[in-house]
Amino acid sequence: MTSSGTNPKRRPPDDPVGSAAWELLLPAVSAPARTRGRSLQAALREAVRSGRLVSGTRLPSSRDLAADLGVSRGLVTEAYEQLTAEGYLRSGRGAGTWVGGAVRAARPRARDLAPRTPGARADFVAGTPDLSLFPRAAWAAAHRGVLAELPHQDLGYPDPRGLPRLRAALAELLTRRRGVVADPERIVVVSGVAQATTLLGFALHARGLPTVGVENPGSPQHDALYAAAGVTTVPVPLDEDGIRVGSLREAGVRAVVATPSHQFPTGIAYSARRRAELLDWARSVDGFVLEDDYDGDFRYDRAPVGALQGLDPDRVAYAGSVSKSLAPGLRLGWLLVPQTLADEVVERKRTMDLGHPTIDQALFARFVERGDYDRQLRRCQRAYRERRDTLVSALDERLPGTEVSGIAAGLHVIAALPRRYGPREEVLPRLAAAGVTVRPLTDYAHARAEPDEKPDVRLVLGYAHLSPTRIREGVRLMAEAARD
Repeated sequence: MTSSGTNPKRRPPDDPVGSAAWELLLPAVSAPARTRGRSLQAALREAVRSGRLVSGTRLPSSRDLAADLGVSRGLVTEAYEQLTAEGYLRSGRGAGTWVGGAVRAARPRARDLAPRTPGARADFVAGTPDLSLFPRAAWAAAHRGVLAELPHQDLGYPDPRGLPRLRAALAELLTRRRGVVADPERIVVVSGVAQATTLLGFALHARGLPTVGVENPGSPQHDALYAAAGVTTVPVPLDEDGIRVGSLREAGVRAVVATPSHQFPTGIAYSARRRAELLDWARSVDGFVLEDDYDGDFRYDRAPVGALQGLDPDRVAYAGSVSKSLAPGLRLGWLLVPQTLADEVVERKRTMDLGHPTIDQALFARFVERGDYDRQLRRCQRAYRERRDTLVSALDERLPGTEVSGIAAGLHVIAALPRRYGPREEVLPRLAAAGVTVRPLTDYAHARAEPDEKPDVRLVLGYAHLSPTRIREGVRLMAEAARD
């Protein structure tokens, strides 16, 4: 919109904008007659806001612009008058119409706040599956099938618990694969375990339970999620069998978050004795265990350990999702609620979002019913078992003496480096300088827990999102940096 030999941001009074520049207004004047005036005003307004018409630009006369656009002069005059009244334009008797100086044009910018690890040569941060394994073809086929068969009424506001079809499919799936007691009436479809956690926090708070125990070390997200529901977390230590029930009693809480099938991040599976002790504790205090089964399907060397919920569904709330098996971006999970918490959880779900998107629910139900989800789990298990074996072998070759634990299941291992590589405060900066992104086990300690004063280096190494080649290269870089 500039003319040669002039300041491109300020047009001399006798140099009106050329007619070609007004092509941006043509869609507006193509609108139906009854809306054409409003469309022209909106197009001019947006041109000023976006900076395409900058402050100080002289506009064509109403007669010239009307001729260029093929509309009546009255339509342009009305638009000029309206935008002058709003402050977008200014005019003076005999001096023409100009873009005013009140608007501060800013280019709209959409930032991406998704978690990233920029610049890393090797990223071993745990928690992300291999997103390239997402079954795009099968998912697209399920989507087409759902759109063809979904009843019109299912596009309305859903039952806040979820579509009955999906709850029935989940009940069959979870009973068969995880050994839970799954009544479809007590299943709530949620947008991942994070929402399940928040819903449970509200339910606990409503029952007068202001604190909840959390495993230490454990997921750092629990503190903020429960705080959002007005519930305070209390860290409870672990031993080789699981959470210490004696410490749980000393904490004085009546609810606890647990990952008994594969503790995060240590990788231990609760012993049968500890499971029984934990349930005895819950019954004795009239409390609840909140079971996060975040990766219970991924056990590689023997059958998966069944969910704790199957032993006492009235004391254990069970949550899971497709974040590790399909993709976290789907925001799709489930919550099995004890009967005494069901009403509060369902009502909170209703007021929170009026229910999960129905097309997504119907799509996943079809995916489960047709066996596609089981096939996806088998595909992921094969890939992740190979990557686990590659990581363990590479650590043994490149960093001999490293003790690796938590390898039986899940998507990460714990690697304790030999002391000859130095203390934690020396090794971690060397790894970071080499472009190797890792998180030590100490990062998963809760803020209110006693700090770990041990100098040894125990790393939580995620491997699911890395190819075998990248795993071997990453361990090579780690070994070189650790030896420096």
